[in-house]
Amino acid sequence: MFTGIIETVGRIEEIESSNGGKRLRLRTAIAGELHVDQSIAISGVCLTVVALPTGCFEVVAVEETLRKTIIGDLAAGDAVNIERAVTPSTRLDGHIVQGHVDATGVVESVVEEGTGRLYTISFDRTFAPYLIPTGSIAVDGISLTIARLEESHFTVAIIPYTYENTTAQHWHAGGRVNLEFDLIGKYVARWLGTQSDSDAPISHS
Repeated sequence: MFTGIIETVGRIEEIESSNGGKRLRLRTAIAGELHVDQSIAISGVCLTVVALPTGCFEVVAVEETLRKTIIGDLAAGDAVNIERAVTPSTRLDGHIVQGHVDATGVVESVVEEGTGRLYTISFDRTFAPYLIPTGSIAVDGISLTIARLEESHFTVAIIPYTYENTTAQHWHAGGRVNLEFDLIGKYVARWLGTQSDSDAPISHS
């Protein structure tokens, strides 16, 4: 489990095709603190450390991960957000993030204001039940608050610190981002859906 509070930004050093999946080598200042078999979130995608070359770590993304996330869009030299899994004593400064990306969204616009920046992101409207105004959402693994919500778009405000210390500085109109909707909201929507189904009249035909 993660919190959406990014620890550091790493760089992709190498990407190698691996039987339909991809093996990624990433360079980061915290590589020396990692261990093999550890869960780590790469721009919001929970992956497993499989090797630790000097100053780097490696992960493998399988086909399903490539289909559902932007990992397949990445290239050598690209920056990625990195967060290690929480421990029982960790402060939950963001919100509960699993690293299980639900969908990708598209950045529709970036508006610079006096201090912050507003990013409007479109998403498949079938996911609309999982979003609420001022609710939480993870975008490329960053815990953010929905400032404005429409049927198939939401807007988040990025403060200067987040902009300077995450990949938000690289988001641009037309670019794709990973989206993970609030875990509690998904369970509530699922429960309400099953309750509605159970209340439906039984056909005796």
